[in-house]
Amino acid sequence: MAKGGFRGGYGGMGGMNQANMMKQAQKMQAELAKMQAELEASSFTAAAGGGAVKATVSGKRELTALEIDPEAVDPEDVEMLQDMIIAAVNEALRKVEEASGAGMSKITGMKGLPF
Repeated sequence: MAKGGFRGGYGGMGGMNQANMMKQAQKMQAELAKMQAELEASSFTAAAGGGAVKATVSGKRELTALEIDPEAVDPEDVEMLQDMIIAAVNEALRKVEEASGAGMSKITGMKGLPF
């Protein structure tokens, strides 16, 4: 092998390849920031008990609204109402996670990332 070997990759093109990678990384970072802002500005609603309980959460994963149909309030069965509230909130949170995962896979081209 010649003295000095292959410095800098293929004839000095390694620097250009790194520059392109950096540009792509910066573009992806900007797209991620935009997606995060859009997600945080969104709201997600889910219902339980045939619509007796509706929960709305923000993209920041905060409960922002809770609607309970007066028909669903049975003093003799508070546990059912509690279960419907939990189910509605959890489903709304799942919707946030779904939207977040879909956005990530759109940007990265990869599915199943834990974001």
